[in-house]
Amino acid sequence: DIYTKLQLYGINVLQIPSIEEISSGNSSINKLRPIAIEELLGRDPVPPLPELLGPGIRGRSICVTGGGGSIGTELSRQILDLNPSKLVIIDNSEPNLYKINTLLDKEFSSNNKVNYILGSATNIFLIESIFKQYQIQIVFHAAAYKHVPLVEDNPIEGINNNVNSTRVVCEAAKRCSLDKVILISSDKAVRPTNVMGATKRLSELIVQAYAEENVNDISIKCENKTCFSIVRFGNVLDSSGSVVPVFRKQIEEGGPITLTHKDVIRFFMTIPEAAQ
Repeated sequence: DIYTKLQLYGINVLQIPSIEEISSGNSSINKLRPIAIEELLGRDPVPPLPELLGPGIRGRSICVTGGGGSIGTELSRQILDLNPSKLVIIDNSEPNLYKINTLLDKEFSSNNKVNYILGSATNIFLIESIFKQYQIQIVFHAAAYKHVPLVEDNPIEGINNNVNSTRVVCEAAKRCSLDKVILISSDKAVRPTNVMGATKRLSELIVQAYAEENVNDISIKCENKTCFSIVRFGNVLDSSGSVVPVFRKQIEEGGPITLTHKDVIRFFMTIPEAAQ
């Protein structure tokens, strides 16, 4: 129906109170509320198993590249909730780094566990020095350009930032004997049809190559071997540049709402679900 379609295409839709709320006196007909992001899912959020999250993070020194982005920010928040010994956040955007600095200072007041580094994950000297200085054990590599049209128009920089940063992080992790490297990849890496998807697939191949090399290198003791792994995200609801913020802006400006195709189907997860 019309209401369901409006729910799907814009979160600025307002919802009237239910009959029960009005009849009970808890609300009135003129009290409208914005529809929450989670209501667009069409399902209940899927919680993780808490016993699987804590042990991998607690008491460890963690690094998040691209920590100022929408995924990196939520990842950093949830890592802090799991009580690491240290969290190092790297981002090449000063506004993004300032934003997450302010956010985490507010949520985790006077937390001296967090260090904010302004710089690029493509800089091998910077990344290796950070891994050594902060004795990093686990790195989540979330730094990447992800906007398909922009990367399509700027393929060289897209390849440099997405692919070269992955090679740098893997090489520095190997030299510094980190415990784990986790690449945040994308479903667009599957049979890629655009430059952004191709850079993600190349990044996966790099991580897989380092993993295979590490396993086969008998000169490295088992306890010193770095575990290289990859996760692929789907469409993350309300992440920067995704359809929901675009639709919100288009609705605020009076439309029209632009769709890739009238029959397009998207399967979403929330930002907290993706980070968990």
